[in-house]
Amino acid sequence: MTPAEADAAVELLESALAVPSPSGEEHPLAVHLAARMREAGLTASIDAAGNVIGETEPRPGPTVMLVGHLDTVPGELPVRRTGGVITGRGAVDAKGPLAAMISAVAAEADFPGRLVVAGVVEEETPRSRGAVHLGRTRPVPDALIVGEPGGWQGVVLGYKGKLDLRYRVTRAATHPSNPEPKATEVAAAFWQHLLDLLGPDAGHASFGTPGATLVAMHGDAAAAALEIGVRTPVGFDIPAFTAALRERADGGTLDVLNAVGAVLSPRTDPVVRALTAGVRAAGGTPRPTRKTGTSDMNTLAEVWDVPMATYGPGDSALDHSDDEHIAVDDYLRGIAVLRTALRHLAALPPRAAAPATGPAAADTRPDRPDTHPAAPAARQPEGVLR
Repeated sequence: MTPAEADAAVELLESALAVPSPSGEEHPLAVHLAARMREAGLTASIDAAGNVIGETEPRPGPTVMLVGHLDTVPGELPVRRTGGVITGRGAVDAKGPLAAMISAVAAEADFPGRLVVAGVVEEETPRSRGAVHLGRTRPVPDALIVGEPGGWQGVVLGYKGKLDLRYRVTRAATHPSNPEPKATEVAAAFWQHLLDLLGPDAGHASFGTPGATLVAMHGDAAAAALEIGVRTPVGFDIPAFTAALRERADGGTLDVLNAVGAVLSPRTDPVVRALTAGVRAAGGTPRPTRKTGTSDMNTLAEVWDVPMATYGPGDSALDHSDDEHIAVDDYLRGIAVLRTALRHLAALPPRAAAPATGPAAADTRPDRPDTHPAAPAARQPEGVLR
């Protein structure tokens, strides 16, 4: 990377950080990045969901899609560069990875196939509306890189799935001394039933086990409600689990607000291998990891059975924090890693032309929350990594 290219890449990130983009308010940033993509020689557009999409000139080779997200959690953070560090909301999660992707794609504009870079909306919300729209409307690519922070030497193989639940129960108003169970007591018992169903080994520390969080609870003796998040491992049977919970609802109602399965790519996956080669070429030691959170890799794996992995510079421990920052050197190394990975992926054979949609491309979230496609066989567990 030349000094001029490095300066341009850093300025792109700083300019993106200067445009606030909390979930639902991404349009100004999409417009800004579309203009910057065009200046860099890409064609650019904003789709019906509000995603910004940049593309290189199409050629006969494979199509590689790189997907980051535009939105951040709420809360502005002053943008500043001090001592080789850039601070700002989204510097890590995930404008840093997205800006690195845009810079890498622009620098590899002579790619022998087609490169597509997308900044999607509402990744930080339960529905991941932008990624869902991509999966429903875009042609299936030959390979996918999702942009999330994992450190410039990290290659993320997979993420746990996520199940968002709401439990509500009512009971007749009565005196506190009445021995009949109160709504709050029934809700507390339901939470315990859920933990019992998950088993004694459940927890968030391991990729191979489910873990539950009681996100919120409110109510009184007459009416109570729980908001629950469950992180699920590969192979977890979401429909069977929710059916078992409903059997223990004790007159309450259980709503599935969101359901997305776990995803795990093997180390032999072409995208994993390409990113690993990129890290080595940049002088690093690849660190393949599995994360207990959830990303748009989960969402897109449900509709695109293609080689995929997640990559992005930045320390994920700083996600959403008031000290969110990224080292300039790490950001620039991330761009170099991506450029090398794209050159490796140029050797992929392009798939036959196929429509973007099909049975798997429907939005399975709130409309069909209990129907959950199984993870592709190529992404079954390789064992537990803590």
